[in-house]
Amino acid sequence: MATERTYATGRRKSSTARVWISIGTGEFTVNGKPLDEYFGRETLVMSAQQPFDLTETRGQFNVYATVRGGGISGQAGAIRHGISRALSEFDAEKYRPKLKAAGFLTRDPRMVERKKFGLHKARKRPQFSKR
Repeated sequence: MATERTYATGRRKSSTARVWISIGTGEFTVNGKPLDEYFGRETLVMSAQQPFDLTETRGQFNVYATVRGGGISGQAGAIRHGISRALSEFDAEKYRPKLKAAGFLTRDPRMVERKKFGLHKARKRPQFSKR
């Protein structure tokens, strides 16, 4: 069991989140802003807080996160991954089995496929006409 605060890194798509958790009142700060102010959508706020709901620890930890790269969806996923890893490191016997079973500790490997030359996007082709 860790003292003071625990650090973990979370990643999703091209986003990277650095997350610090400490025992507290449930204060959640992302890049210097409150969570719901940083993410406008309620679904993204819920996604970022899923590890706390799963482990039934919502409101027991203060979270300070800095996140860079990607879009807001990837950033929310990166924060979720970081919080899960930090909780797992904070008390492995208590939180790790639940988080592992839910798949929150696994880094999602899916990335955007690169654009190929001669095509509009990764797979979209120019319109074909026989004439």
